[in-house]
Amino acid sequence: MKTENFDEAFDRGEEDITQYLDLSTAKRPSLEQRSVHVDFPIWMVKSLDDEAKRLGITRQSLIKVWIAQKLAQQ
Repeated sequence: MKTENFDEAFDRGEEDITQYLDLSTAKRPSLEQRSVHVDFPIWMVKSLDDEAKRLGITRQSLIKVWIAQKLAQQ
């Protein structure tokens, strides 16, 4: 399918264009993961673990949610 035809099909929204995409190589810009090492005092880790357990999520998920919320406020 030519680019122009693909763009037109997308703009119309009348057909499923995913058949023309290679989803195995698809990426979400700015959402790639990068590992970051952060040291916390023991009391803070315990507090994070207690809150994560209360919410039924992992410590890492809790930290991500809290940081995302703070960044969204900026």
